[in-house]
Amino acid sequence: MFKELGERVESAVLEGIGRSSARWQERTPLKVDLLESDDAYLAVFDAPGVRREDVEVRFDENTVFVRVDRFREFYDDYEMRLPGRGLSLDGSVDLPADADVDAREADATVTQNGTLRVHIPKTESGREVTVGDESVPHDTADEDATGAAESTTDTDSTADVGSDADTETGLSEEEIPDGPEDDEFDGVDSDEQ
Repeated sequence: MFKELGERVESAVLEGIGRSSARWQERTPLKVDLLESDDAYLAVFDAPGVRREDVEVRFDENTVFVRVDRFREFYDDYEMRLPGRGLSLDGSVDLPADADVDAREADATVTQNGTLRVHIPKTESGREVTVGDESVPHDTADEDATGAAESTTDTDSTADVGSDADTETGLSEEEIPDGPEDDEFDGVDSDEQ
């Protein structure tokens, strides 16, 4: 009788500790690094055990939002003693205020070592473009075409992604594996850090 009571108390204590741990984990944002190169930003989130279908990535007002909804697998002949892993995890990172990016071209990749990498390319707005003078015979040239060479910036290739609220990035099967049980990581370099 005392042994059974002790086991019940132990089970209740472990379950309470596990649930507290899971709630704390769910309230703590995912850890993230933000890197920048000449042509893109790279947000690297810690997301161990994440599978492609668990991840949602959004871009809104120069902020990358990540949501991970994990599910516990059930194992025959086993009873849950310590439910300590958080099931819903969130994270976000703000890009610099002057960042000019094209979120529609962003992509996300889950790596073997438990990170989620979100690659957001920069746009080419404001980039100086050298305008050459093509030799056009004067007798076939249009009078209005001579004034067209005065432009020094490429404005046709710019996109104002700041006004595109809630732009979803591409999470393709080629870039994000189904899970750690897969031997083949479609499109993911197994040597990634």
